[in-house]
Formats: sequence, structure tokens, C-alpha cells
Amino acid sequence: METFLDKVNSFIWSGGLVGLLLLTGALYTIKLKGIQLRLVSFLLGQRREKPRNAGLSQRKTVCMSLGAAMGTGNITGVAAALAYGGPGAIFWMWLSAFLGMALVYAENSLAAIYADEEAKGPMAYISKGLGARKLAAFFALMCTGASLGMGGMVQINAFTESLNSCISIRPLFLAAAIFILILAVTAGGVQRIGSAAQLLLPAAAAAYTLICAAVLLSNHSAVPGAFAGIFSSAFGTKQAAGGLSGYALSRIISTGLRRGIFSNEAGLGSSPILHSAAGNSSSDMQGMWSMFEVFFDTFFCCTLTAVVILCAAPDMSVETALSCVLGRLTQPFLSAELCVFAFCTIIGWYYCGETAFTYLTHGRFSAVFCLVFAAAASSGAVFSAKSVWTLSDIFNGLMAFPNLLALILLCGRVKPYKAR
Repeated sequence: METFLDKVNSFIWSGGLVGLLLLTGALYTIKLKGIQLRLVSFLLGQRREKPRNAGLSQRKTVCMSLGAAMGTGNITGVAAALAYGGPGAIFWMWLSAFLGMALVYAENSLAAIYADEEAKGPMAYISKGLGARKLAAFFALMCTGASLGMGGMVQINAFTESLNSCISIRPLFLAAAIFILILAVTAGGVQRIGSAAQLLLPAAAAAYTLICAAVLLSNHSAVPGAFAGIFSSAFGTKQAAGGLSGYALSRIISTGLRRGIFSNEAGLGSSPILHSAAGNSSSDMQGMWSMFEVFFDTFFCCTLTAVVILCAAPDMSVETALSCVLGRLTQPFLSAELCVFAFCTIIGWYYCGETAFTYLTHGRFSAVFCLVFAAAASSGAVFSAKSVWTLSDIFNGLMAFPNLLALILLCGRVKPYKAR
């Protein structure tokens, strides 16, 4: 079974899907006249606004959406990318994120145009914009599956592995505690989810940033070399003298591109679902804030992790890099960070899954989904199934195809951001 799933996953996440994501991102970058470059002026011109309806405040929406993307992969995933693809993979991660910023702007713009109480996010613009209700239902089914796997169980499994390295807790006890905690937050609906994300994510991100900054200060002489290595390795110029093969260069490129896509989830369709909870339904407002989330997730957080590793960890380990500042507190600190990032991802993806499940069932059985999601996520503390990880990747990939088709066919409805 695992061999079959691996083959399916490799087929879906082949160069075709990655290329389609990048080409669609390039299409919107051109159409929207390099809208990514307007992000800074947008952020500088923002003022606090009250929600126009009963939805979330913009700050809670951004924290919830950013939390869903900033999972354990922002720490452990970046380390794996460096170990497999080398420093050059980071450059290609940046490229995928840059193009992905245009993708999430387009996703959120279309969602704001078509969304209503019946359908939100990609379900709205696929069913109403394209008139393809069956395709929208397929997307919703894949999104529901992804929320249970990648958004729940996988995150808890990654956190549990880190926690077990510094403290011994019986898996069943840990699973029970996680089940109760997830249920306590998700049962309170989107307002409680947004409040939890707003409380946890900024604090965890600030603590991680401060520790990484301390590492970089203590290794400041290595910082220029780390960035030089990223650029020189990206095209194989550093290794050319040693006979870099075409396969090795393709591995560098594919690792970085896929890491960027997996990190910020641009083009997969999760972002417009999360932003549908916002009290301000302005298409350009949600589009610009979603671009900020991709920027912060990849250009800031993932880059910070990568540079810290390149400067202070010859073994490409985050733990080794941070230990020069934290010493024996390194593992507890990492476990705490992974716990918060994982939990924010879980509650954010719960909203994605619940929204998709509601679309499929027309609002019935929502309480059942809440219980099923908490049980599925907490089971990651008890056992690790490689097939669940692979199946989650498959669900993610199958979310992307109908979403990208809609983005391409509805390209004419997306308008560039106009400053107020």
C-alpha cells in the first residue's frame, strides 16, 4: 500500500504540478504588474479598522491564516531542505514564494467576489465562477482529507517526536490532553480559533526571532558567507569546478521550489478559506494581507532558520545552531516552539476542513466533524504512519489542480490593487 501511495504522490507532485503552480504565479505577477513590490507601501499605509460584519478582525484573520501555514516545517522542514538540496535550495524557495504571493492575492480576490453563506474560498469561485459544482465538491473533499492528515495528525506526530527527546510522557496521556485542548478551542468556533492564534503565534514568532537573532550576532562574521553560499549554490556555480551533475542541480532546484510551496501553501486554496472569516470582505484588502503572510512565512521565518543553520550548524541541525545561545535549554525551547506552531496550524486547518465539510454536507454534522478532527489529530501522538504523511501530500496536490484551473480561467476577474 505504501509503495502504491508513494507512486501516486510522485506522479501528482511531479514537475507538472510544480510547474503549473509557478507558471500560474508568473501569469498573475505579469497581469497584476508585479503586485508583490507594492506590499511594503500597503503595510505602511494600514490603519486599524473595525470589522464591517460579524467576522474576525483583520489581525485575528492574519494570525489564523499565518498560523495554518507556519507549521513545524518552518523549522524542521527547512533543515531537511538544506540537508537534501544544499544552500542553493533556499534561493528557489524564495522564487516560489515570490510567485506564490501573486497566487494568493488572486485566490483571495476571487473568493471575496464570489463567496456567500453557501460557499467560501475556492468552493465559491469554482462553483459560481466556473459553474462547476462537482469540481468544487471534489476540492472540498480533498481539503477535508488534507485537514485531517497534514493539518492535524502530521503536525502532532512531528511535535511528539521533538517532545519525546526531552521529556517522557505516555503517548495515551499525551493524546488525551491534546484531544481535550483541540476540542476546547475548535468547539468555540472561528472567534475562539482566531483569539487563540492571535495570542499564541505572535509570541512564539517573536521568541524564535530573538533567539535566532542572538545566534546570528554571535556568528555575525559567517552571515555574508551564508548568503553568498545560497546564491552561488542556486545555479551550481560553486560546485561547477567539482563536476556538478545535471541531476544534482535539478535536485537543488526542485527541493527549494517544493519546500517553498509546502511552506506557504500558495495556490493550494487554503488561504482564501481562512480569509473568508474576516469581517472586512474587501477583495484587495484580503489579497494584500495574504501576500504578507507568504512573505513572513517564507522570506522571513524560513530564511531566518536557514541562515542560522548555515552560520552555526555544520551538521545542518536547528538544535545545534541554537545551542550556541541556549545550551541545555535548546531542546525544551524547540519543543515549545514546535508545540505552538503545530497547534496554530491545527486550529487553522480545522477551520479549512470544517468549512469544506460544511459545503459538502450543507451544514449538517458539524459537531461530528469537530470530534473526528480532534481524534484524528491527537492520534498522531500515539502512532506514526508513513502512509498518512504520503496521503496528506496527495490530498494537498489534488486540492491544487481544481484551484489552479479556476485561477487560470477566471484570470480576467482579478484586478490589481488600488491604494485608497
